[in-house]
Amino acid sequence: MDPGKFALIFPASTFVPVVLGFFGLGTGYLIYGPQELFHAPRRDAAVDRSTGVWGIFMPGLCQLLAGVYLFVGLTWFQVFQDKALFMAALAFSVYGIHWFALGWNRYRQSDARPNGGMSVAFVIISVLGMVVFFGVGAWPVGLLFAGLTAVYVAEFFASVPIGGRTSSLAGKTMALGEKGLGLFHIATGLWLMYLTFATTLNITSGYSLPGG
Repeated sequence: MDPGKFALIFPASTFVPVVLGFFGLGTGYLIYGPQELFHAPRRDAAVDRSTGVWGIFMPGLCQLLAGVYLFVGLTWFQVFQDKALFMAALAFSVYGIHWFALGWNRYRQSDARPNGGMSVAFVIISVLGMVVFFGVGAWPVGLLFAGLTAVYVAEFFASVPIGGRTSSLAGKTMALGEKGLGLFHIATGLWLMYLTFATTLNITSGYSLPGG
């Protein structure tokens, strides 16, 4: 008996759930960005608890759900055929999981210096995303990964005290890094809102906007 004769075959789907990840990450960036760039609101225990919860549930949970959904659709049911979605599944999954850590650490007011090592790994995966999506001509998503690359470069300088933890150079470097992080969070967050808007209209209403 050939088990292949009984395999279930599902039709290809155009309803790719990338908008969930776009919107979740964009919301997180638009919450964190103004606080980092303008110190509005200024950080204290209450603000850190609030931003920590938002970080866990919007960029964290939304992206993880999108990544798992994509992996299942690509591998178990094969309802998604675009190979570039494998990169999207990888990115949404790992970005989502790392936001659980970022949100929890913010909630607990934990030491941010280990974020420097994390940022190196996420610069690498962000550059990988640029290579994949610019390579297949999906420049709007490639541009998103360019923004993510800038975010994690800024994260490195915001987290690592260059010149010593208590030196004036370290303080200036980390302050500039935080300002840059806030700026790139806001810019990339707004681009994510556009991608959410464009992708949803393309799928639901037949638009042809550049998007995901």
